[in-house]
Amino acid sequence: MTDTQLNLAIIIGSTRKDRFCPVPAKWFAAEAAGHDGIEVDLIDLADMELPDTLDHSMDVAALGPRLAAADAFVVVTPEYNHSYPAALKTAIDHFHAEWQAKPVGFVSYGGMAGGLRAVEHLRQVFAELHATTVRDTLSFAQFWDRFDAGGRPKDAESASAAARSMLGQLAWWGTALREAREARPYAA
Repeated sequence: MTDTQLNLAIIIGSTRKDRFCPVPAKWFAAEAAGHDGIEVDLIDLADMELPDTLDHSMDVAALGPRLAAADAFVVVTPEYNHSYPAALKTAIDHFHAEWQAKPVGFVSYGGMAGGLRAVEHLRQVFAELHATTVRDTLSFAQFWDRFDAGGRPKDAESASAAARSMLGQLAWWGTALREAREARPYAA
C-alpha cells in the first residue's frame, strides 16, 4: 500500500448458517478493488470466534491490527428484527480506538426496508465510537430478487453507480481523516 492508497476494510456482518451476506459483500469488494487508490481487506466474521463476553482471544488479537490498519470501513449487514446481527455488535464492541476518527459506509439488505433500520442503529453505535458515517448507503430491498446466480446485482449499472458514489465519499473522508490523525493524534 502506498501513502496515497486507502485501506478499506469490508466487514461481512452476518454469521448465520445459509446467510446471504457474502454475496453483496463480495460484489462490493470487487467494485471497491476497481476504484483507483483503494486496497480492500475483506473480513468475514464467520471465519472467527469473537467471545460475546468481550474477553481476549486469538481471533480478537488477529482482528485488531486489521481494523487499526484500515483508513475506512464498509459494513455489510442484513436487517434482523429491525436491527443488525449480534455477531456484528460483538465485533464492534471488542474495539474502540480502531474505529475512531475513521469513516464508515454501509451496504445493507433485507425485505421492504432493505436493511435501512439496521443501518440507522449502526450509525448511532459508530457515533458513540467517534467514527463518522458517510451519507450514501447501498441498500437492497427484496434482496432475493436483486442478485443474479453469479452474485451480481440485476441492475448492475445503477448498483455500480451507487457504489462509486459511496466509495468516493469514503475515499475523501478516509484520506482527510488519515491526514488529520497523522498531523494530530485523535483524542477521544
